[in-house]
Amino acid sequence: MMSSNRQRPVVVALLATTMIAGMSAIPAMAQNAPPAAAPAPVPAVAPAAGTIRTISVTGQQRLEPDTVLSYTKLRIGQPFTQESLDQALRDLYETELFADVQIRNDNGALTVEVKENPVINRIVLEGNKRLKEDKIRPEIKLAPRQIYTRSKVRADVARIIELYRRQGRFAATVEPKMVQLDQNRVDIVFEISEGPKSKVRQINIIGNEKFKDGELRSQMVTKQSRWFRIFSSGTSYDPDRLAYDQQKLRQFYLTEGYADFRVISAVAELTPDKQDFIITYVVEEGQRYKFGDVKVNSDIRDLSGDSLTKMLPMKKGDWYNAKQVEDTVDTLSETAGLFGYAFADVQPDFQRDKDTLTMGIDFRIANAPRVYVERVDINGNTLTQDKVVRREFRLAEGDAFNSFLVKRSKDRINSLGFFQEKLDIEQKPGSAPDRIVLETNVQEKSTGELSLSAGFSSLERFIVAASITQRNFRGKGQELRTSVNYSAYSKSVEVGFTEPYFMDKNIALGGDIYRRDLNSFRYLNNNDRDTTYEQTTTGFQLRAGVPITEYMSLALRYTLNLDDVTLDKDTYYSDPDGAGPLGLQCDPLLAGRYLCDAIGKRTTSSLGYSLIYDTRDNRIRPTRGHNVVLSQDFAGLGGSVKYVRTRLNGSKYWPVGGGFIFSVSAEGGYIHSLEGDRRDASNELVDKVRLTDRFFLGNPQIRGFDIRGIGPRVKRYYLQSQTDSSGNTTYVRGEGNNNVSDDALGGKVYYLARAEMEIPLGSGAREMGLRPSIFADVGAVAGLRNPRTTNSNGICADNTTGSRSEAGTPGTCGTNQTLIIGPFEEEYLGDTLKPRVAVGFGVNWNSPFGPFRIDIAKALLKEPGDDTQLISFNVGTQF
Repeated sequence: MMSSNRQRPVVVALLATTMIAGMSAIPAMAQNAPPAAAPAPVPAVAPAAGTIRTISVTGQQRLEPDTVLSYTKLRIGQPFTQESLDQALRDLYETELFADVQIRNDNGALTVEVKENPVINRIVLEGNKRLKEDKIRPEIKLAPRQIYTRSKVRADVARIIELYRRQGRFAATVEPKMVQLDQNRVDIVFEISEGPKSKVRQINIIGNEKFKDGELRSQMVTKQSRWFRIFSSGTSYDPDRLAYDQQKLRQFYLTEGYADFRVISAVAELTPDKQDFIITYVVEEGQRYKFGDVKVNSDIRDLSGDSLTKMLPMKKGDWYNAKQVEDTVDTLSETAGLFGYAFADVQPDFQRDKDTLTMGIDFRIANAPRVYVERVDINGNTLTQDKVVRREFRLAEGDAFNSFLVKRSKDRINSLGFFQEKLDIEQKPGSAPDRIVLETNVQEKSTGELSLSAGFSSLERFIVAASITQRNFRGKGQELRTSVNYSAYSKSVEVGFTEPYFMDKNIALGGDIYRRDLNSFRYLNNNDRDTTYEQTTTGFQLRAGVPITEYMSLALRYTLNLDDVTLDKDTYYSDPDGAGPLGLQCDPLLAGRYLCDAIGKRTTSSLGYSLIYDTRDNRIRPTRGHNVVLSQDFAGLGGSVKYVRTRLNGSKYWPVGGGFIFSVSAEGGYIHSLEGDRRDASNELVDKVRLTDRFFLGNPQIRGFDIRGIGPRVKRYYLQSQTDSSGNTTYVRGEGNNNVSDDALGGKVYYLARAEMEIPLGSGAREMGLRPSIFADVGAVAGLRNPRTTNSNGICADNTTGSRSEAGTPGTCGTNQTLIIGPFEEEYLGDTLKPRVAVGFGVNWNSPFGPFRIDIAKALLKEPGDDTQLISFNVGTQF
């Protein structure tokens, strides 16, 4: 036993320091765990005046005595001092294998008494809801079967807290607890209190005189937390975003001419409740500058500095704009690229005059060799064949470099839809100064789609759909698709195939085979519908397309359709059994003359073309460019239907800044019959264009109106009897929509226009697949020969034969007859090209249960007979 009282305080102080440092990492122990044994006071150490006679180790469980002694420099036969014993204690604690160590001296017989740190049995996480275990566990360095140490626990706690801070949860706390088990084992439990996501409560700006706080805050990515920013991720505090916002402020002031602007300080303070942050910027605006002399000096032979100077957007005396300078550098670089100088170096030389507050700029274009494409490399495509990407390139090996064609190639590759949108074509130096390598890095995405969905549509009610589509079949860019759709009003089966480059030539070939069944309906009131005619179409289409120029192409098609239009005999025939003298015959009183005229079998054999001019940057989700299509179909190459159908449509897209995309589109069409006069069963002239070949308009083309809710229609008003005070009975139109049936007839000419603004949301909403927009729709359809309408006293059915006939007097049937349809009047409405206008907003959502689209639109302009609809939605089908 070491016995010197003079040396004792040194050892005790060392152990006390170790205990305090260790306890700070473990603020609390589990309630069911016994308290950890504290290091016992070290007895006094005898004066170091002797030699170590023996060394023994006690208290170890897993370690051998020789292993414990190997961590010290104490050896039998060597002299020892108080300092060497203190160093031995330090060496043993530094191994982090021991919770407590004592050295006892009995006249040179040293006893090293140790208490080993426990072995970790398991790591338990409690309280984590926002971050799953698979996100936290990689940050934890402790693991089962490792030796427990307080320092490692403390480090893991810090890593977990840092992980939550990256998620914006600065109020998160982690309390580690140790549960003592037998055999010197422990469970480590990290009790996590996640706390709310730390928001930015307030953004203060000090020193701004020229611009208001709100105007400056609008330039920042970070936003103040407000209720209307519920979907915005910019309200969460992020230190990286704080630095970015300083750059945004500087960019804003530089675009306004304040070339000396600087941010003196940016401080984020956590509120006392640790819930939110308050950010304070201190800025110095400086003086506002104007442009001085601005010119271009070019060392490249093909680029004239004087000509380029005339094209510069800024002029002497304009307010200085740093963004305009950056754009000019890019424009000059692109201009050099158009002439084949891929690596032209454009450097603006600034001449600042603080006395006159002017900024002169000399754009210097250094000499550079004209560059040729040495090689085109494609990386990242594991399924898609190289040739599918290469054939979209507007540049080939050996061509002179052209920056415009590189951008065009990027747009064409993006339009394939086979790759992620972050596609990049890097320009790298080749084997010589005049050579360049175009390296295309793609990241493939799934192009196969297996869709099994059930949904509900406000147009078609319940929908069941199944489809298999492979847009990159065999990695050759081919498209193969099959689909089956079923709803209350339509059924279809379709198989299609498209080869975009037939025999590796720039010729597209494709075809479709289909069967479509449509049950057309009419409205009996605002909610109820009944089936009018049933149309069955069986046919196929062959397609071919060839490019004419870079942006113009020609598409040809041949279509053969076999149509069979029928009406329910029990509902619309005067003699359903055919036993009467006239046999089976559609009754205009029951069906209307327009429906009776539509029934029958017919064959349509048509040849058509489309002339397409397309400059959009992406055909799937365009952000800029325009598209114009002229289409015509000629029916009459055989078959029983003859007409010419012409359509023209166009659209244009603009990015208007801040992620907003504005688009306008317009279309129109006209169908002209090539047949002679057509007459109905009563030998009256009817429109030459059949009901099934006409144009129809309504939802979803014009939101705010019901399906086929615009254009020519016949409304049948059912009459109700009323008796006056004298006992006379008269019939008047019943009030309310329950006494009206509505048949849309379509038209021969139509037009449609739309303006829409897609509104960007925060990254959180984008991850959810939300894409809201506001829109305005306008259109009309018209141009029919007025059909003959009917007024009737009512329809009676014979109780024996079932044959139908018109009542002799309003609402009165003969003996052995039953009134099945009361008296009615018909009115022809809606045949006008006056515009119908609707405005509203809608949201696309790629929901977990399928695509979802909802629109809320208000009809501002409508005509008598039009059917409006405020809300429309679709679930489970493509939109």
